[in-house]
Amino acid sequence: MSGKGNETVTHRIAVIGGDGIGPEVISVALDVITAAGADISTTDFDLGGQRYLRDGTVLDDDTLDELRAYDAILLGAVGTPEVPPGVIERGLLLKARFSLDLYVNLRPFTLPDGHSFTVIRENTEGAYAGEGGFLRKGTPHEIATQGSVNTRMGAERVIRYGFELARQRERRHLTLVHKTNVLTFSGDLWERTFNEVAVEYPDVGTAYNHVDAACIHFVEDPHRYEVIVTDNLFGDILTDLGGAISGGIGLAASANLNPDRTSPSLFEPVHGSAPDIAGQGLANPTAAVLSAVLMLEFLGEAECAARVRAACEAAVSHDEVPDIGTDEIAKAIHAGLTDG
Repeated sequence: MSGKGNETVTHRIAVIGGDGIGPEVISVALDVITAAGADISTTDFDLGGQRYLRDGTVLDDDTLDELRAYDAILLGAVGTPEVPPGVIERGLLLKARFSLDLYVNLRPFTLPDGHSFTVIRENTEGAYAGEGGFLRKGTPHEIATQGSVNTRMGAERVIRYGFELARQRERRHLTLVHKTNVLTFSGDLWERTFNEVAVEYPDVGTAYNHVDAACIHFVEDPHRYEVIVTDNLFGDILTDLGGAISGGIGLAASANLNPDRTSPSLFEPVHGSAPDIAGQGLANPTAAVLSAVLMLEFLGEAECAARVRAACEAAVSHDEVPDIGTDEIAKAIHAGLTDG
């Protein structure tokens, strides 16, 4: 809890359990952070694929306005096989990111040997902005275009966030990842902006990698990285690979941040709703718990967050833990809180 003097501050959390394993893992995350001493109040929001199938609602403007009143949003996972691809992703996830200006996607990774690095993904522009369309759709001469929208403001603010984060790390190093040799317009904007902002951070070392080279380095030499900043599409790809090399997506947490705090930030595991194992007690809740840790850190609850993170690290350090089921992993994390 946080506060001034004897006054405690209760953080108001909007909870979107969602679909599939989402409610299962979010339940564990809330139990763990409450046991660790987080002072929160929660409100459940019924959103996701199942809600869409019932009444066609994805994320209406009235609900979006309700969400704005909360300190943070904790999301489990959304999506069901019965809903066409893109409906929930664009109508809920991307709408929330764009409308709440969650322009930083923060993805921390810890390798089995303890090395950690963080990817900062621009979260509101690029190929996901929705620019494009069809000509002569459904004919043999069909044309589809999909543009990448990049602004100086959008690139600069996420690059600057990357430099600030790198300045707090041990090596003080930031790598820009893009594809400047082919994407000569967007890449040029990103590289020029990166180099201009770098002048303001002489204490931070810098490097540049093409995205395809970065994929190789992730597999062969991830220790070269400390903080990475990249665009929306490349960040989406790199962070999935980051999850794969750091223990699997069952451990992959994420934060969608509004660093200006003009809207609530959103925190979610990235493993998806996994409907094939929903309700069977097989889901690994660690990513959801670690997403809640990122939420606590952003809300200023550093001590509580550190306790939960240490408990998660202790639990997953045992080889058998990732395979023993939701309840057992939850018990292992709770045991880590008690031991700490």
